Amino acid sequence: MEQLSIMAAPFAACLILTGIHAYLGIHILARGVIFVDLALAQIAALGALLAALLDVESKVGVYFFSLGLTIVGAGVFTYTRSIKGSVPQEAFIGMAYAVASAGAILMADRIAHASDEIKSMLTGSILFVSWEEVGAVAALYAAVGLIHWIFRKRFMLISLRPKEAQESGISIRWWDFLFYALFGVVVTSSVQIAGVLLVFSFLIAPAIVGSLLASRVSSRLMIGWAFGVAASFMGCNISYQIDDPTGPTIVCVFGLGLVAALIARRALGASRADDSSS
Repeated sequence: MEQLSIMAAPFAACLILTGIHAYLGIHILARGVIFVDLALAQIAALGALLAALLDVESKVGVYFFSLGLTIVGAGVFTYTRSIKGSVPQEAFIGMAYAVASAGAILMADRIAHASDEIKSMLTGSILFVSWEEVGAVAALYAAVGLIHWIFRKRFMLISLRPKEAQESGISIRWWDFLFYALFGVVVTSSVQIAGVLLVFSFLIAPAIVGSLLASRVSSRLMIGWAFGVAASFMGCNISYQIDDPTGPTIVCVFGLGLVAALIARRALGASRADDSSS
């Protein structure tokens, strides 16, 4: 009973994070901008440090500092996708992450208890999430999910078949900005409770596992959701049993899960090869 009372809210938060991030991760993998989540999460964390440097104490104020910088990042990534030439968009994303990280270090150097700020920025404090925070992010992500559902055909077309989307006359730059802006809202909110590393893991790991084991988008999403739920349950349970930080523990479980998925894919491939040869 004690474990249930302590871990119920963190596990519920993990389920909500899995729901939205596994779906967005499929878009990110299709677009080939794997580290955009890490970059936007770092930009959001930079905004939180800027708020701390300016002595902003209210959670709402800190949130809007983070969100403001993240929307700026969304605009930059929207623009860099439209640049044609020999420079891939991932190069700009990498530089954005590096600059945001360097800025965070410079700001943290001027803040008392800077080491605690940086640790919180990376690992979050999901163990101490309240039911009020869980309810707030659930409502926010439901709104984001509804927008994606309404415009799902355009978002999917632009992510999966950008050439076809361009030929159809869709304003890709506008829809890209809307995608990244909504993505930034999700990331900003997630970083507040889960930290940069766990948010990145929730986005990428379920999407990778789904892509390894299935070809259809719907199947990838179902597998990703199932994997995210299982990893969250195991991570929360292990964290409680060995009394280690919850966020990093879940990240490590995601890593082990990816190894298991690779083994499963290889086994399935060998099984299919045997069936075809017999």
